Amino acid sequence: MSGSLSDANPMPSSAGRRDNARFLIAGIQMPVPITGGNIAAMTIQVEKAMALYPGTDMIVFSELAMHGPLHACAAEDPRVDEAVFQALAAKHRVWIIPGTYFVNREDRTYNHSVVINPDGEIVGRYDKMFPFMPFEAGVTGGTDFLIFDVPDVGRFGLSICYDIWFPETTRTLTSAGVEVLIHPVLTGTTDRKAELAIVQATAVMFSCYVVDVNGLDAGGVGRSLVADPTGNVVHQCGQVTEIFPINIDLGLVRQVRAEGANGLGQALKSYRDRNVAFSTYENGGASTYLDSLGPLVPMPKRR
Repeated sequence: MSGSLSDANPMPSSAGRRDNARFLIAGIQMPVPITGGNIAAMTIQVEKAMALYPGTDMIVFSELAMHGPLHACAAEDPRVDEAVFQALAAKHRVWIIPGTYFVNREDRTYNHSVVINPDGEIVGRYDKMFPFMPFEAGVTGGTDFLIFDVPDVGRFGLSICYDIWFPETTRTLTSAGVEVLIHPVLTGTTDRKAELAIVQATAVMFSCYVVDVNGLDAGGVGRSLVADPTGNVVHQCGQVTEIFPINIDLGLVRQVRAEGANGLGQALKSYRDRNVAFSTYENGGASTYLDSLGPLVPMPKRR
């Protein structure tokens, strides 16, 4: 199953799936030049990853890895760029998420990503829901979630950078059965330490793996991180180019969701069985207090 949340099917039964389905995900943390034009270098990294780690099942790049963070370097024809990674996926029989890239549709710009399966097919598309305002000015937020199933393994979801700061996004995905959150980011700012804490907290709050892949140079300050459903850090990169293959265990996700992390809290079931109705989500989340905070603009210079 792939596509938006509105197309979601019930979570497949465990029949026919391994109890401890393992899946090797290779994140690629690499430089992203400010001038864009990074696809050739990404291709080399794919070839290197598959040569060094031939058991890799999925490759994930960072946010805006293809063309960098400047709108002026957006792809002229995204289909041509996507075709490069479709061919690589089919050649190596590997899932590829080639980070994100700016696309223009109907006079609007979106921060967009695709999921490519081992047949070289695009099985899902996603627009970043929460552009990093006010800095990611001119980018329109998406409205559709992306969930896709890896046959005989489990259910995956995609979230881009700032999306993870809004737990409603992960709540929506995990309530639909997502077990692994793929999270390309471009964070080169002083809040990277806070973001890493959010990644780790998200993993344990929602009993899922979070695979957070940051870039280098104009693509971020590195320190990519993988956290497991107990909240433990499985791996954290430094601030150099790195291919980091991580063997995730979907059986651990299912055990934690059924019995709690180390036999403790069963967070998803507690949320399901809650007595409270959250008034903050009524009327589209309208709030007099939030309205009082003023417009979403850059911090002004101190007078």
